[in-house]
Formats: sequence, structure tokens, C-alpha cells
Amino acid sequence: MRAVLQRVTQASCTVDGNITGAIKLGFLVLLGIEDADTNDDLQWLAQKIAAMRVFGDENGLMNKSLADVGGELLLISQFTLFAQTKKGNRPGFTRAARPDKAIPMYEQMIKTLEELTGKKVATGIFGADMKISLLNDGPVTIIMDTRDKDNH
Repeated sequence: MRAVLQRVTQASCTVDGNITGAIKLGFLVLLGIEDADTNDDLQWLAQKIAAMRVFGDENGLMNKSLADVGGELLLISQFTLFAQTKKGNRPGFTRAARPDKAIPMYEQMIKTLEELTGKKVATGIFGADMKISLLNDGPVTIIMDTRDKDNH
């Protein structure tokens, strides 16, 4: 499982001209799910997202979490995070989970993040052609991969 966290002052997702999710201060999270992912991966990543301390404190240091600043989450499924680009110029996506696995995991990630943050998670629509608008704050962009969870 891969996540790209972008610290934002605002972000929204639009599908067919309709806003499906919008937030103010918080994280836009692009989430990629692969076939090898497990519930342990999901739990680890959700905990990391909820606890990530990259918001400024009184001294301007990145020391506060989403909860500390009352931040929100916009979670967007993005299978292209598992693009394979080694050969040729057309990426392959064979590592990305098929919808029958990815959709339940995406839905579980929403539920888990809502439990951890105590807030509703804004979302896109799985598999739709989404238009994402954001104002990256910093910019602060962090890439996380659950394959790294065992490498201390």
C-alpha cells in the first residue's frame, strides 16, 4: 500500500462537475493498493497518517498532528501509484490490486481513518475520472509505503 500525503490548506475532488469531497486544512491522501496488501498494512498506514506530525507549532516547527490542528482528510484512490515504468514508455499497472480487492480495502481505510480521527473522511469515487484541486501548504508532500514498515 502506498500513500502520498500532501499537507493542504484546501483540497477538493470533483466528478462529472459535482464535488464529491472537500476539505480545508489537512491532508490530501492519494492511496494506492496492491494485491499483496493485508489488513496489517492498512492498520499501520492509517495509524501513520493519523499521527503524522507535519503541521507547524508555535515556533514554526513541523511538530503538530492532524488532531492537534483540527485537520481534515480527503482520501483519493489512485492505482497509478503502482505504475511500473522500467520498460518502455507506457506504464504497466499489474501490481495494483483489482477492484474486487481494492474497493473493500479503500472502504476499510475510510472507516479506519474516521475511527482514528473522529472525523468524517472526504472522498472521491473509486474508479471515476476525478479532478483534484488542492493548495499544497509548504509544500509538504510525504510518500509512505507499507513495504517500509518493517525497516526501522
